[in-house]
Amino acid sequence: MKPSPSLGPVLYCGDPHGQFRHIIDAAGQAKASAVVLLGDLEPARALHDELAPLVARGTPLFFIHGNHDADSDDLANRVWGSSVAHCNVHGRVVTLPDGTRLAGLGGVFREAVWYPSMAAARQGAPAFRTRQDHAKATPRQDRWMNGAARKHLGTIYPEDVDCLADLRADVLITHEAPGYHPNGFDLLDTLAQSMGARVTVHGHHHDRLDSSKRWDTQGFKSFGVGLRGITAIDADGNARVVVAGELDAERAVRAIAQGTRDSDA
Repeated sequence: MKPSPSLGPVLYCGDPHGQFRHIIDAAGQAKASAVVLLGDLEPARALHDELAPLVARGTPLFFIHGNHDADSDDLANRVWGSSVAHCNVHGRVVTLPDGTRLAGLGGVFREAVWYPSMAAARQGAPAFRTRQDHAKATPRQDRWMNGAARKHLGTIYPEDVDCLADLRADVLITHEAPGYHPNGFDLLDTLAQSMGARVTVHGHHHDRLDSSKRWDTQGFKSFGVGLRGITAIDADGNARVVVAGELDAERAVRAIAQGTRDSDA
């Protein structure tokens, strides 16, 4: 499906951590066809109140949750209890106005549930495959809303990845980073490849590292969006920075310095 030339860009927004005015302003100025938030929303009030101008304009809104969105009962209720909670694309695929099929995987990997690395405890094997299994093993006094402890709303379970692996998407958004990132996970490369994704976009690390040298071998383009940064990505996977992340310059210098040290070693 070819997008209409009159459609505005899709804006992918890095971790807002409680600040949304820059997203609302950028979406209005760009006449965005959709706004996609990459987790760690941390709204100070219900998410639908924070994003009310976007809702009022009718701008399509999509998001995934991050680990910090489950840091307190109040935060969890502001996100999962919001009237825009249905816009969370964790574990499913939706179609954007430009025809892009968007898939989402919110949250982070945690040792207590699953940390897919051979260097981790249990050599990457999961302690629990499903939320239900984890809830059953959780003492009653530690459960949240009859499930596992509240913080695990922001945890990735094998069942989350399994349900996506059988779907098809053009863009996969994750809170965690895929394998190109020094703190990323090769498992997310495998997931993107199995879904046929052409692009992955992530938040969480508050940086925007250049992964272009890996695109051919990994089989998809990968982009990080920095702290409160905004990147427009079109249906062909072309990206442009709309709002630079607050730490982008600092993190880029650090990455270059680290690369120099590595090459001199």
